[in-house]
Amino acid sequence: QVQLVESGGGLVQPGGSLRLSCAASGNRISINSMAWYRQAPGKERELVAAATSRGGTNYADSVKGRFTISRDNGKNTVYLQMSSLKPEDTAVYYCLVNNFGRPYWGQGTQVTVSS
Repeated sequence: QVQLVESGGGLVQPGGSLRLSCAASGNRISINSMAWYRQAPGKERELVAAATSRGGTNYADSVKGRFTISRDNGKNTVYLQMSSLKPEDTAVYYCLVNNFGRPYWGQGTQVTVSS
Protein backbone atom coordinates (compact mmCIF):
# COMPACT_ATOMS: atom_id res chain seq x y z
CA GLN A 1 0.00 0.00 0.00
CA VAL A 2 1.16 3.51 -0.86
CA GLN A 3 0.11 6.73 0.81
CA LEU A 4 0.36 9.99 -1.08
CA VAL A 5 0.42 13.43 0.50
CA GLU A 6 -0.04 16.43 -1.74
CA SER A 7 0.71 20.03 -0.83
CA GLY A 8 1.29 23.44 -2.38
CA GLY A 9 -2.07 24.43 -3.80
CA GLY A 10 -3.74 27.74 -3.16
CA LEU A 11 -4.96 31.02 -4.60
CA VAL A 12 -2.68 32.92 -6.96
CA GLN A 13 -3.10 35.86 -9.31
CA PRO A 14 -2.79 35.42 -13.07
CA GLY A 15 0.86 35.36 -14.05
CA GLY A 16 1.89 33.99 -10.69
CA SER A 17 3.59 30.76 -9.72
CA LEU A 18 2.95 27.78 -7.48
CA ARG A 19 4.82 24.59 -6.70
CA LEU A 20 2.95 21.39 -5.95
CA SER A 21 4.49 18.45 -4.13
CA CYS A 22 3.39 14.85 -3.81
CA ALA A 23 5.25 12.56 -1.42
CA ALA A 24 4.78 8.79 -1.47
CA SER A 25 5.32 6.49 1.48
CA GLY A 26 4.66 2.88 2.27
CA ASN A 27 6.15 -0.47 3.14
CA ARG A 28 7.20 -1.37 -0.39
CA ILE A 29 8.09 1.46 -2.70
CA SER A 30 9.29 0.95 -6.24
CA ILE A 31 7.77 3.75 -8.20
CA ASN A 32 7.96 3.80 -11.96
CA SER A 33 5.99 6.67 -13.40
CA MET A 34 4.74 9.73 -11.55
CA ALA A 35 2.30 12.22 -13.00
CA TRP A 36 0.03 15.16 -12.33
CA TYR A 37 -3.57 15.36 -13.49
CA ARG A 38 -6.15 18.07 -13.01
CA GLN A 39 -9.90 18.33 -13.06
CA ALA A 40 -11.78 21.56 -13.50
CA PRO A 41 -15.47 21.90 -12.57
CA GLY A 42 -17.65 20.24 -15.17
CA LYS A 43 -14.70 18.79 -17.05
CA GLU A 44 -12.99 15.42 -17.21
CA ARG A 45 -9.72 14.74 -15.46
CA GLU A 46 -6.82 15.41 -17.78
CA LEU A 47 -3.11 14.67 -17.81
CA VAL A 48 -0.96 17.71 -17.09
CA ALA A 49 2.54 16.24 -16.96
CA ALA A 50 4.27 12.91 -16.43
CA ALA A 51 7.78 11.77 -15.53
CA THR A 52 9.26 8.29 -15.85
CA SER A 53 11.88 6.82 -13.56
CA ARG A 54 14.44 7.21 -16.36
CA GLY A 55 13.91 10.95 -16.60
CA GLY A 56 11.55 11.15 -19.54
CA THR A 57 8.80 13.75 -19.36
CA ASN A 58 5.75 14.75 -21.33
CA TYR A 59 3.32 17.63 -21.00
CA ALA A 60 -0.12 18.66 -22.10
CA ASP A 61 0.09 21.20 -24.90
CA SER A 62 -1.74 23.73 -22.75
CA VAL A 63 1.04 23.83 -20.15
CA LYS A 64 4.20 23.37 -22.24
CA GLY A 65 6.72 26.06 -21.50
CA ARG A 66 4.93 27.08 -18.30
CA PHE A 67 4.93 23.97 -16.11
CA THR A 68 7.84 21.73 -15.15
CA ILE A 69 7.56 18.29 -13.60
CA SER A 70 10.44 16.90 -11.60
CA ARG A 71 10.98 14.07 -9.18
CA ASP A 72 13.27 13.23 -6.32
CA ASN A 73 13.55 9.45 -6.39
CA GLY A 74 15.38 9.37 -3.07
CA LYS A 75 12.41 11.07 -1.42
CA ASN A 76 9.75 9.38 -3.58
CA THR A 77 8.42 12.83 -4.32
CA VAL A 78 7.16 14.44 -7.49
CA TYR A 79 6.89 18.19 -7.99
CA LEU A 80 5.02 20.41 -10.38
CA GLN A 81 6.42 23.91 -10.80
CA MET A 82 3.73 26.08 -12.35
CA SER A 83 4.54 29.51 -13.75
CA SER A 84 2.67 32.11 -15.79
CA LEU A 85 -0.55 30.75 -14.38
CA LYS A 86 -3.80 31.50 -16.16
CA PRO A 87 -7.40 31.43 -14.91
CA GLU A 88 -7.97 28.35 -17.06
CA ASP A 89 -5.41 26.49 -14.95
CA THR A 90 -7.88 26.59 -12.07
CA ALA A 91 -8.63 23.00 -11.06
CA VAL A 92 -8.07 20.33 -8.47
CA TYR A 93 -4.65 18.83 -9.12
CA TYR A 94 -4.03 15.16 -8.41
CA CYS A 95 -0.80 13.20 -8.41
CA LEU A 96 -0.71 9.66 -9.73
CA VAL A 97 2.08 7.20 -9.04
CA ASN A 98 2.62 3.73 -10.38
CA ASN A 99 4.03 1.41 -7.75
CA PHE A 100 4.74 -2.20 -8.76
CA GLY A 101 2.30 -1.74 -11.61
CA ARG A 102 -0.54 -0.43 -9.45
CA PRO A 103 -1.83 3.12 -9.72
CA TYR A 104 -2.31 5.29 -6.64
CA TRP A 105 -4.00 8.69 -6.58
CA GLY A 106 -3.36 11.59 -4.25
CA GLN A 107 -6.21 13.32 -2.44
CA GLY A 108 -6.07 16.38 -4.67
CA THR A 109 -5.08 19.98 -4.02
CA GLN A 110 -7.02 23.02 -5.20
CA VAL A 111 -5.32 25.56 -7.42
CA THR A 112 -7.26 28.75 -8.08
CA VAL A 113 -5.96 31.42 -10.43
CA SER A 114 -7.90 34.63 -10.01
CA SER A 115 -7.40 38.34 -9.56
